[in-house]
Amino acid sequence: QVHPVESGGGLVQAGGSLRLSCAASGRSFSTYMLGWFRQAPGKEREFVAAINANGRNTVYADSVKGRFTLSRNNAENTVYLQMNSLKSEDTAVYYCAARFGYDLETMVSRYGSWGQGTQVTVSS
Repeated sequence: QVHPVESGGGLVQAGGSLRLSCAASGRSFSTYMLGWFRQAPGKEREFVAAINANGRNTVYADSVKGRFTLSRNNAENTVYLQMNSLKSEDTAVYYCAARFGYDLETMVSRYGSWGQGTQVTVSS
């Protein structure tokens, strides 16, 4: 099993950048796809981005395309989410989740291993 732990959240001005990290234990890290999701108070948890096991394929929510970039370093057991041109509507708790599968998955219920989340706050 893979146990993700998120870090890198904080307070940033609109238009600024932030890089989130998702570190996961386990030698099987390189066999799992990793997804990023976010949830604001009073709203449902929504898909942000996902990356497959070898890091060669990614998928992004329309709301973050062109602004967010996913990458992974399997030797470090870490996935990175680079967030640029941040907007106030990006404010949320960001979660990293792991899933074994062949096709990139965007549905929350299909991921079984979740991190504790890291807060991202974008001020205007």
